[in-house]
Amino acid sequence: MERVKPLRADGRRNRERIVAAAAELVGRDGAQASLEEIARRAGVGSATLHRHFPSRQALLEAVFRDGVAQLCARAAAQPGEDPVSELATWLEELTVYTATHRGLAAALLTGPDGLSAEEICCTDMLLEVLNVLVARALSAGAIHAGVTTEDLMMLANAIAVANEDEPLTARRVLRLALTGLRP
Repeated sequence: MERVKPLRADGRRNRERIVAAAAELVGRDGAQASLEEIARRAGVGSATLHRHFPSRQALLEAVFRDGVAQLCARAAAQPGEDPVSELATWLEELTVYTATHRGLAAALLTGPDGLSAEEICCTDMLLEVLNVLVARALSAGAIHAGVTTEDLMMLANAIAVANEDEPLTARRVLRLALTGLRP
């Protein structure tokens, strides 16, 4: 079994800067954002970018997983003091992220080194934190008893897909839909 050598501190910082720059540029330009501009924005050379991410798909996967992990961390950090507000705020974040980065998952599935849907799927992570937010809101009687996690995930995704590259519209439409959740 091959051992992976841990990154030195400077290598870790470079990788983090590359992913952050890629996330910003993918959000602005889509999945075909210039790798040269990503490297320049991160303050590294093209060789450094390719040493960390041998393909565009590898970089996009890191951006996608990092974004989903950040969304999940924000959901997990909710204190549970205002369950319906916390649920609505997080669903907005998810919808806006998905609307803004819609081309990301599709780009990962293309090309000779494209990843399978199972390899990029972060649905389990999202559902796990959404389950907690929904359970809190249900316990507080803040949403209808029939509302399910899967319903809300489908709602957020449908709105994001319908409003690709229009995050403000996606947020507005989600807010309209959520007003029907309150008993």
